[in-house]
Amino acid sequence: MNEAIFNQLDFARGGTLKSVEHVTEQEADIIPEGFANNIRWHLGHIYTVHEQFAFATAGEQPRIPEGFEAWFATGTKPADWTSKPPAISELVKLLQEQTTRIRETFSNRLDQASAHPLTIGPVTFQTVGEFLVFSLYHEGMHTQTIKTYRKMIK
Repeated sequence: MNEAIFNQLDFARGGTLKSVEHVTEQEADIIPEGFANNIRWHLGHIYTVHEQFAFATAGEQPRIPEGFEAWFATGTKPADWTSKPPAISELVKLLQEQTTRIRETFSNRLDQASAHPLTIGPVTFQTVGEFLVFSLYHEGMHTQTIKTYRKMIK
């Protein structure tokens, strides 16, 4: 089962990266009418949440670059940014490297109890694997939003 979860993580991340292959810096900053965020925010948010859910909840040190919490944490939005966020190429590179780090760090630890269990709605995540599985769902939702934005801005 461990390998299946990591393979799904690679599959989901591949879909996310493919969804932004030809997105320009200008397109990445467009906020479609009726929405609060842009493509750049969704990419940074996916990265940040995976760092929190994979690493921080397991008691590992997450690699969250300076500024990412202010730009990409849950509840943030580009309208509130007071500094320049990272380029799309930087976000893509971080996302590409992240899945390898997750696999290397947690290859035999998915059943490990989380250092910080978390309840979201009716579900409590108590193991590293449970957080990773939820992160797959989370990433898929944001990737679909990116795809929707791309259709809206073209």
